[in-house]
Amino acid sequence: MGIDLQTEKQLKNNENVQDYLNKVLGLIEKETVTAEEAEWITKETVNGFRENVNPGFLEYRKTVTSGGQFAAVEWSDSGSCIKDLQGKEYIDCLGGFGIYNVGHRHPKVVKAVQDQLNRQALHTQDLLDPLRAMLAKVLAEITPGDLKYAFFTNSGTESVEAALKLAKMYSDRTTFISTTKAFHGKSLGSLSGTAKGMFRKPFLPLIPGFRHVAYGDIDMMRKTFEACALVGEDVAGVILEPIQGEGGIIIPPAGYLKEVRALCDEYGALLILDEVQTGMGRTGKMFAAELFDVVPDIICLAKAFGGGVMPIGAVVANEKVFSSWFENPFMHTTTFGGNPLGCAAALATISVLLEEKLPERSAEVGEYFLNELRKASVGFEDKVLEIRGQGLMIGIEFHKDEIGYEVSKGMFDNGVLVAGTLINSKTIRIEPSLKISYEEVDQVVSIFKQVLAQVEA
Repeated sequence: MGIDLQTEKQLKNNENVQDYLNKVLGLIEKETVTAEEAEWITKETVNGFRENVNPGFLEYRKTVTSGGQFAAVEWSDSGSCIKDLQGKEYIDCLGGFGIYNVGHRHPKVVKAVQDQLNRQALHTQDLLDPLRAMLAKVLAEITPGDLKYAFFTNSGTESVEAALKLAKMYSDRTTFISTTKAFHGKSLGSLSGTAKGMFRKPFLPLIPGFRHVAYGDIDMMRKTFEACALVGEDVAGVILEPIQGEGGIIIPPAGYLKEVRALCDEYGALLILDEVQTGMGRTGKMFAAELFDVVPDIICLAKAFGGGVMPIGAVVANEKVFSSWFENPFMHTTTFGGNPLGCAAALATISVLLEEKLPERSAEVGEYFLNELRKASVGFEDKVLEIRGQGLMIGIEFHKDEIGYEVSKGMFDNGVLVAGTLINSKTIRIEPSLKISYEEVDQVVSIFKQVLAQVEA
């Protein structure tokens, strides 16, 4: 019985796909590539984004030429730097939007993941997996106050989703208070807490019950609590970033978080701190909550939690709140959450942060970095509005979006990777590895000053 034309065509297509896969897998094996291979990879990358990923990224990326045929394609990394296919090195001050707190491919994190992979990659979902239990125990020890039970996720937005569901399970309340300029993710629940209209409008209506008040305005927060109570829509929880990241590195007024905590206690609401970007030593403490002497009911983690090697997030809550999931632990689950590779990475990451005292280092180097950037901006007040930060979470705000973009591009051209923030596009972020050297900091500052002099106001 002969093969029909459609089947023959499919078989031929499969052969071509397999040939392509073999070529790509062969390249993955290589530590270095030839100039010819680099040219092929670049062409495939640009064409792949145009035809199969999203052509909009080619317009967005400052790394792609106007002709669209050449782009800086990342290929390797180590320490505080990345290299592109052409061998050009960049000091990474973007840090994957805050994931490389312990540096790129820290050997202790990589080894833990490789060792676990050699034994078992994923868990069965049925037997008890040991690393999840051990990681949860460590989190109970290092997180603030009485936070005790952990649920593991794969990303920041998943952590926020879990936190919101946990808060809803805890009480029969459905009202949440978030803030202006907040960023909590882009899945429907977390997007309901996010504040930028551009991200929200196409997906309205979102999850009902969210109110947004001005970040840092405790009087507006109090009045919103009062109004919600008067109309029978009592607040289930307040979700806040201790320091707003995508909002432009916004540090709250003195005493604000403690006053929010007091309001939550007064009205029987939960305080959810989104530490997806501020956690794991970024702000000079292991968790930013410690900076403000505040203990939340729920804390959300991700980004740097996996050491820049594996994606993993977590929600950690006190027993009173988390116990609402005791009766049926399957009320909220995720197949890959708390997988052995992610847990191994997180355990090693916490070990590195403690062993190398990276939160303390972040505070010291961050203060130096912030002061040097401010010195470099003197004389450019017509371009730079403000430079602010905490630890190695620094924002440079310009008078106009266009200036921020040109400075970002100019620094990239000179070997420093930075990027804007999603809510406040006038602000570029500085979020390097917590292991960045003073020499690298000086180099970044020098390039920043050089670029500022070249950019038009």
